[in-house]
Amino acid sequence: MTAKEVECYHQKRHLHRRRKIIIGISIFIIVLLLICLIIWAALRPKKPKFLLHDATIFLLNVTAPNVVSLTLQLTVLAQNPNTRIGVYYDNIDVYAAFHSQQITIYTVIPASYSPEKGYNVWSPFLYGNNIPIAPFNGVSISEDCAAGNIPLEIHLDGRVRWRVGLVTSGWFHLRVYCEADIPFGNSGGVNGTAVKYELEEKCRVNIW
Repeated sequence: MTAKEVECYHQKRHLHRRRKIIIGISIFIIVLLLICLIIWAALRPKKPKFLLHDATIFLLNVTAPNVVSLTLQLTVLAQNPNTRIGVYYDNIDVYAAFHSQQITIYTVIPASYSPEKGYNVWSPFLYGNNIPIAPFNGVSISEDCAAGNIPLEIHLDGRVRWRVGLVTSGWFHLRVYCEADIPFGNSGGVNGTAVKYELEEKCRVNIW
């Protein structure tokens, strides 16, 4: 064999060996993905359950027909109902709304992990200072304050991941909606004195 033929032979052997390695790695990845898929289908992860336990109002005031100020602290419980699956909570933003209009800025809940059948308790502060709202919502919130009862909405928006053994899934979008009916009486609002309200409201949870 000439030198050129020998070189061509070695190149072909090298290409053949590399092709076998690539095929082997591809088969391994496919098998691993199939195993994960089978485990995932068998376990069928359930959505976390959320409970709005209480709300402490530090400030609730309508300073103009369509301007509202609100400061409150929440206690939110998250339960992982799964027996074999852990849950990672990532990048969860919390805010309060009135008739679907946001009236506080976003508060970020630090990333956390919930083991199987575990609980997480968060107590975020929400702040809204002189937040302008739609005129029709301004009329509604003034009437609700005069009546001594204001229906707030608490929203949690973020991402979750599932963990099965050593395998962690990709991100899924988490959206939680809680109703917070605040019965502060006929004072017309709260200003200067913290008032805690026990709510025990179950929240709606969507994951996709």
